[in-house]
Amino acid sequence: MKTEWPKVKLTEVLRNRKEFVTIDDLTTYKRPRVQLHAKGIVLRDEVPGALIKTKKQQVCQSGELLVAEIDAKVGGFGIVPEFLDRTIVSSHYFLFSIDESKLNRRYLDFFIRTPAFFDQIKAQGSTNYAAIRPSEVLDYEIPLPPLTEQRRIVARIEELAAQINEARTFQKQAEIEEQRMLASAFVSITGGVKRQSLGDVAPIIRRSVKIEATTDYRELGIRSFGKGTFHKPPINGLSLGTKRLFQIYPGDLVFNNVFAWEGAVAVAQPEDDERFGSHRFITCAPKAGICTSNFLCFFFLTKEGLSLLGEGSPGGAGRNRTLGVEALMRIPVPLPEYRAQIWFDNLQAEVSSLKRVHTETTAELDALIPSILDKAFKGEL
Repeated sequence: MKTEWPKVKLTEVLRNRKEFVTIDDLTTYKRPRVQLHAKGIVLRDEVPGALIKTKKQQVCQSGELLVAEIDAKVGGFGIVPEFLDRTIVSSHYFLFSIDESKLNRRYLDFFIRTPAFFDQIKAQGSTNYAAIRPSEVLDYEIPLPPLTEQRRIVARIEELAAQINEARTFQKQAEIEEQRMLASAFVSITGGVKRQSLGDVAPIIRRSVKIEATTDYRELGIRSFGKGTFHKPPINGLSLGTKRLFQIYPGDLVFNNVFAWEGAVAVAQPEDDERFGSHRFITCAPKAGICTSNFLCFFFLTKEGLSLLGEGSPGGAGRNRTLGVEALMRIPVPLPEYRAQIWFDNLQAEVSSLKRVHTETTAELDALIPSILDKAFKGEL
């Protein structure tokens, strides 16, 4: 049953509080950071007073509403947690103490995460100037049931949030177990098997492309840390200059020679067909009936595989480390029977399918909290 509660302006339950201190060069101060999108307040840093240029700073108190002057319209606000009590902020932040005889602070904490609060901030003013003033904050409205009802709503939200977090924990544990199972299966089928150099079982293949000035070319990208391929925006042949491109086919095992050491290794997917790799790509084509791209890719993303790629990528950090073609071709890869590789690839596919389900479930769980908050402040919870 929906309950209609009276709405009051925040000026009836909040007070803009200003407490300034003069920074002492010999004292170390904690400073908070207000996360955007109403994601709360965290510790930003601890700095000696000598490094703080503006010597007049405000002092926060735990339980206050802290609002960023510039970032409020993108969710730059939150309740100061206890561990950030007596931290300092500049005058570009506003602090509001709460009249807890009328307003439960947790009730306010949940309310400021709702569209009902965001919409009031976005609607404030008619210019493009992003900053807001304390008087504007105090003019926002909040549905205000009796304190006993506020406490009931808070308890109910926290109960439901705990259940959602528990579901997230179970899901995360399931994902960890699935990866452990996959790793265990890999060890099982590769233990004691012969090894051959990558060049013998998956030689490099270069399908050079003739660049036409009037043609647009769609490049392929490879994410680090084993996160697969992605598609870059089309680039005109005239803009490529002397840059060389190579045709990529689905099933190719592809390395980015600059970041291979941090897992920029992937198997080209069907949706990557007719994409092109740059001169920084090393493309290998596994021999049919000998090895599979997915199996080799999994190996190169193991701790051992990444270590071997690192050894083949001498130099410093970042772009100074380049995977040598000859070094890559010499890497010894485990080679179980082909049918064992196919079995393992099918297992990988099953785990990937489960991962997609986990991702969808996570999105559904993430959508529950906003839905719960919406119902709560409409009197439907």
